[in-house]
Amino acid sequence: MSVNREIKRITTHILQEMKNKGEKIAMLTAYDFSMARVVDEGGIDIILVGDSASMVMAGHETTLPITLDQMIYHAASVIRGTTRALVVVDLPFGSYQGNSKEALNSAIRIMKESGAHAVKLEGGIEIAESIERIVAAGIPVMGHLGLTPQSIYKFGTYTVRAKEKAEAEKLKTDIKRIQDAGCFSVVLEKIPAELAKEVTESVDIPTIGIGAGMHCDGQVLVVNDMLGLTKGFTPRFLRQYLNLFDEINGAVKSYIKDVKSGDFPNDKEQY
Repeated sequence: MSVNREIKRITTHILQEMKNKGEKIAMLTAYDFSMARVVDEGGIDIILVGDSASMVMAGHETTLPITLDQMIYHAASVIRGTTRALVVVDLPFGSYQGNSKEALNSAIRIMKESGAHAVKLEGGIEIAESIERIVAAGIPVMGHLGLTPQSIYKFGTYTVRAKEKAEAEKLKTDIKRIQDAGCFSVVLEKIPAELAKEVTESVDIPTIGIGAGMHCDGQVLVVNDMLGLTKGFTPRFLRQYLNLFDEINGAVKSYIKDVKSGDFPNDKEQY
C-alpha cells in the first residue's frame, strides 16, 4: 500500500516516509488554477510552481526575467486549484542571491501572499546560510543542484552537468551541506545517472530527478513539456504523454471551419 493513498494533504514528513519505504515521488509543474486542479486531482504528490513559467507562460528565453511578484501571482493561482499536493515555489533569480536576509524576506512573501507550502532555491554551499535562515523561520526548503537554470549564462549551455570529477565532487559536498542546512528534499537536474544514484544513497532526504536517471527517489517534469504543449522541445529525459499542441491546433481549425460555414452555433446551441 502506498504511503499517501489516504492522505488529505501531502507534507514534507510524508515525502520522507515515501523515501524511507522506497515509494517513488511524482512531481509536476503547474502555473495556473486550471492546470493545478487537473494535476492535483490526478493524484500528483508535489506541484512545483517553477520559474520555468518565465519560458512556458511568458515566452522568455531563460528563467531569469521572472519577478518575485509574478511568482507569487502564479503560486496563488495554483494554490486555489490544489487540495492534496504539496506546493513548492521557486525563489526567482535575484530574490535570494544577495544575502540571507533578502532570501528570508522573499520566502516569507511567497508563503504569506500565495499560501504555498515550501520554497525552492538553486545552489549549494554558497546559499547554505540562506537555507538555514529560511528553515529557522519555519519555512520548508527544497534544494536544486546539477544544472541550475538561473546560472545558465555562467554555464553557457544547458548540457549535462557534473560529468567531470571536480564538479561531481562539489555536488557531493553541496548535497550534504544543504541537507545539513535543513533542506527537506533536493532536485537533481541533468547529471549522470550513476552520480545521482550515489548521492541519493548518500543522503537521508528525498532526491527528485529531471534528466538524472532512474535511481532518484522521485521525478519531475514541466507539465507543458510532458503534455506536448511545447513544440519542438525534445530532450532525452522528456517522455511526452500527449501531443496537445497538435490536438488543440486541430480543435481550433475545426472551430474556425464551423464558424465560417455557419454550422456553429446550431439550433440547440442558442436560446
